[in-house]
Parts: sequence; structure tokens; C-alpha cells
Amino acid sequence: MAAPIMHAQLAWLAHPQELAERMVELSSDLWRLQWHSACRAMGLASKDPVVPNADDERFADPVWTDSATWDLTKEWYLAFTHHMQDMLFDTPGLSSKERRRAAFWWRKWLNAVAPTNFFWTNPVAIRKAMETKGESLAEGVRNMLADLEAGEIRLSSPGDFKVGVTLGTTAGTVVFRNQLLEVIHYAPTQPKVHAEPVVIVTPWINKFYILDLTPKKSMVRYLLDQGLDVFITSWKNPDQSMRDVTFDAYLEEGVQAIVETARSFTGAAKVHAVGYCIGGTALAMYMAWANRRFPPNEVPVADWTLFTTLVDFHRPGDIEVFIDEASVRYLSENMARKGFLEGKEMASAFRLLRSNSLIWHYVVHGWLYGEAPAPFDVLYWNMDATRMPYAMHAWYLRELYLENRLIEVDGLTISGQPIDLSRIVQPLYAVGAEDDHIAPWAQAYRVNNIVTGPRRFVLSSSGHILGIVNPPVNPPRRKYWVAAARRTDKADDWRKHAEEHEGSWWNDWVAWLKPRCGELVDARPAASAAFPEIARAPGQYVLER
Repeated sequence: MAAPIMHAQLAWLAHPQELAERMVELSSDLWRLQWHSACRAMGLASKDPVVPNADDERFADPVWTDSATWDLTKEWYLAFTHHMQDMLFDTPGLSSKERRRAAFWWRKWLNAVAPTNFFWTNPVAIRKAMETKGESLAEGVRNMLADLEAGEIRLSSPGDFKVGVTLGTTAGTVVFRNQLLEVIHYAPTQPKVHAEPVVIVTPWINKFYILDLTPKKSMVRYLLDQGLDVFITSWKNPDQSMRDVTFDAYLEEGVQAIVETARSFTGAAKVHAVGYCIGGTALAMYMAWANRRFPPNEVPVADWTLFTTLVDFHRPGDIEVFIDEASVRYLSENMARKGFLEGKEMASAFRLLRSNSLIWHYVVHGWLYGEAPAPFDVLYWNMDATRMPYAMHAWYLRELYLENRLIEVDGLTISGQPIDLSRIVQPLYAVGAEDDHIAPWAQAYRVNNIVTGPRRFVLSSSGHILGIVNPPVNPPRRKYWVAAARRTDKADDWRKHAEEHEGSWWNDWVAWLKPRCGELVDARPAASAAFPEIARAPGQYVLER
């Protein structure tokens, strides 16, 4: 954290001319701010010289504009914040990565010291305390103590939802289980289904029910209603006994296991595979592995779909600030001692990427305003974190994030096969999210420049989760852009000829997918004689803490 900020400070001291120019710019802006302060002090109208960013809700209450005192508090904070950030992004003599790292960590400190985060500099908190005769403060203390006991700032109350009761309720059966995953086969909702099944490889960083939240938000239920036969992975939450589980195991005992289970259950020669986030990265490796392992006409996957997935980790988004040799070595040593990476540690890292909305918002509303977090299924799921086994995650961080070897021709060997993504010839439907800070859409698009089969790319509005958990509704809440992806196109080139549509991309995906899934046959039950019920959905693994 300290190193990039120190490097930026030394870089500015080594470039006195550029520093002097920036000080002149700062002086000019401070003069305008001083004039604004004088006008407000005399009760005169004056337009704010610095305005919050469009997505900054910290100063939304009218008191931050109507009251001269609080308006000036806001303006001086924003002025210095914006100048600091601009200077760090423009630091001379530093690489762009080092600039981004310095700006990130400095922004975390600036966010932490915002006047909204402290009682005596937050007029809304003071007003609530007066209106409630101190009850908001008492409730805030109770919230703070509960957060401290939980070891995290809670985004949702533990009792708001229950997996298998209010979340993940689509009927189905666990038909296969090994040390790494349960395979859930869902009960049909239509009398006829397409002969070839859909298999979904979910990320093991969180739990699978993000794709089966409430009935209205469930992608699984939507696919079933379209007459598709659906299988999904539910990964085991690793403990110390799984410290030596490798990425090879996730491919063989995970992706290959669900593919073969679905084929054996249905009797279909091929499946239609879907991968989300790191599940999509594993699916991409599996596709390259399978195209080398099997003869061309025997590859068990007919086509594949990726949701917000990276295969090229050159510019992995804001998470890049955590990825360097020292950080990876520190994390690996920490995991080696415990045998796993604790889920809360990973969740904290992702929350830092959006600290105002995922940390300080809940500190202010919970501790200063005395408000309980509102029930929100996505945030409940976000808190339901999972652990990462040492061997797999250390390898994943180094080989993919740090060394970026997945895009090298035969740069990695997985389960005995050199991995070359350009061997993948099966049709691809890939989805990116416009505001994704975990898998930036332009970087997610890069898969289209590497694989050789037909490609269709979709850009959804919203972020990493809500861009995917995006059911069709009326009136439409979101929009998407879609077009065929040429291998030579860069992301910006693709967007110039992509068509914009209102609504959910789910309809476009199903229109692409269903004709490929074979003829209609009588719907199969969730379990069979060959694959009897091990447990009812959502299974056992998803409930493990």
C-alpha cells in the first residue's frame, strides 16, 4: 500500500517543473473556491465550483448544498480529493500500472476521511440524533458491536434469507457428488425439453445460487421454462484437508465431471456448456484441453457461453492493485500456513474496490444513522463467501494473474495437456458487463481475438453481478449491445457496429442457444435409476460454512 504512494511522491519531487505547473492549476482552483466561500459567507448565491461525481451519493442530502457551512465543508474536501487523484493519475516518470496503484490506495484513504464518515462532520447524522432523541446513536452502537462480533461490516442481516427456503428454491436433485462438487439436475417445468442438456460451471469464489436467487431472478428457472434441461455445479467449501487440491482437479473432478454426468444422464453425445467468472476461465481451459484430448468429432461440448470471464489477464481491472510479486508471495505464504484463503479475506479485497458503496455506505447508515441493512438477496449472497484451497489458488494467482500464461500457446499444461485457446473451434457466446470492475468488458472481449470458432459477443449494462442476473422485465430496466465478433476486432471496433437493444440479453442468448440443443423429447425427471437422488436441491455443499 505504501510503496506506490511513496514512488509517486518521489516522482513528483524529481520533476519540479511539472510539479510547479500543477501547483499553479491548484492555486487557480483554490482562488475560485475561496471566492465561492466568501459569497456563501455573505449569504450570496454561488454555483459550486466542484461537484461530486454522478455516482457519488455521499452528499446527496440537500443540507450539503443549502447550508453554507456544510456546503463549504463538502467543496473543500472534493477540491483536494479531485486534485490529488488527478495528480496521481498524471504522475510523471511512473508506469501506468504504478500510477493506478498509487491512485487506488490514496483514494481509499481519501474515502476513509470523508466528512460523511464522522458524526460531528455529518449533518444528517446529527439531525437524526436530534430527531430521535439519541436513539439513532444507541442503535448505531448496537450495529457497530454486531459488526465487530461478526468480523465484518454486514451488508445484510443473517436472518433476512435462508438458502433452500427463500433463495435457491428451484426444484432439483443432486445426482452426483465427489470431494469437490455436487452436480444438481433440475426438475423440468415443461413437458418437452431439448435433447441436449445445458451444463453451468459456476465460480467457486462464491456459491452457485447467484444464478438461482428468487424465482423472478433465477436464470436456472428461466432456462427450464424455455424447455432446456439444466445441470449446475455446486462446489464444496474447502477446508484445511483440501490444501493440496490443484487446478487440475477442478478441471477433471469439476468441469469434466459435470459434463460426463450430464451426458450419461441424458444419453446425449454433446452438451452446451456455460461458465461464469472463474468458472468461465476453467471452462475455457477445459475447451482447449478437450479439443486436444479428443478427436474433433468427439469433443463433448457442442458450443459454449461465457459470462464476465477473463482469459487474458493483462489488464484485469481494479483487482490489479493487489497483484504483484510481493502480494502474491505474501498471500501464498499465508495460505500455506492455513491450507486455504479465508473467504472473508477475499470478500474484503473485492469490497475495497468499491469502498464507498460497499464499506463506508454501511458504516454511515449502520453506525451513524442507526439503520439496519435492507434485505437484498444479492448482498446476502455476496456475504456468503467461500474459501480457496492453497495449491489451486496460489497457482491461479501466479500463472494467470501474475504471469498471464493462459494466452500463451501451450504456456500451461493442465491435466497432462498443453493448453492453447486457439484450438477451440466450437461456437462461442460471450457476455461482458459495461460497469464490471472485476472482469472489465474490454478485457473480457479479448477471448474473441484468441479462439477460432464463430463468436457472438454481448455487452450488458450494469456490473459483474447485475449485468448477468438480468431477467426480462416490463418495462425494461437495462439494455445491451450485441453483434458478431470478428477475430481481428478490438473491443472499441466491435462496439461501433454492435446493435443496441432495450431489455435483457437473456432473450437473445436463448434465441441463439435453443436451436443448437437438439430436438424436443419427453422431459426427464430430476433423478433416475442410474442417477438416484443423493439430496434435494440446493444440496449439502452450498450450506457448508
